Amino acid sequence: MSRRLVNDPRRPGDDPGLWTEAEEDIGRFSGRPALFLDRDGVVNEDTGYPSRPEHIRILGEIIEPIRRANAAGWPVVVVTNQSGVAQGLLSWDDFAAITAHIDAGLAAQGARLDLVLACAYYGNGRPPLDIDGHPMRKPNPGMLLEAGRLTGLDFKRSLMVGDRESDFQAAIGAGVPHLFSPAPDCIGLHLALTIEPVHPLAEAAGLIA
Repeated sequence: MSRRLVNDPRRPGDDPGLWTEAEEDIGRFSGRPALFLDRDGVVNEDTGYPSRPEHIRILGEIIEPIRRANAAGWPVVVVTNQSGVAQGLLSWDDFAAITAHIDAGLAAQGARLDLVLACAYYGNGRPPLDIDGHPMRKPNPGMLLEAGRLTGLDFKRSLMVGDRESDFQAAIGAGVPHLFSPAPDCIGLHLALTIEPVHPLAEAAGLIA
């Protein structure tokens, strides 16, 4: 399946701080749960503002959950803060090249991303991206809610895989109850009375069916 840019921050008239790239037939996921993923530290190794494809190494532990979601008809949705764009550490063209590289690496292992959202807004960034607390930037749930608007997905049965507390705060804000992490220091985090603590990533695939 191919994806198209719903919002291209390089295109005049589009939101300059938001990348939204969705599968052509994104509506087919209506009513389905989603597998939400942070990017750096979850899909690929977190090398600190990667700006070139050669900086990317896909993490093997995430492949099976993505494959399971693909097979089950769940949308796989990346929601990533990209403050490096606001700070001038990389461009949206760099981000596009990295995304294409990740797509190719996943495809080689039988895995696919269906929706990619990235927010560049950052309070200490350069204008016009220097907006503090933008609703699309995690820990706010805006990117997840936008994914829901585009797909009609079922948040209450969805999963979030993250490696920072802000990932899980965004998920909880959108109504996603199942939280997982590859990061040992996140395991057991209990961020809301009505939500289970963060579980190890290895347990995520068992909930996808």
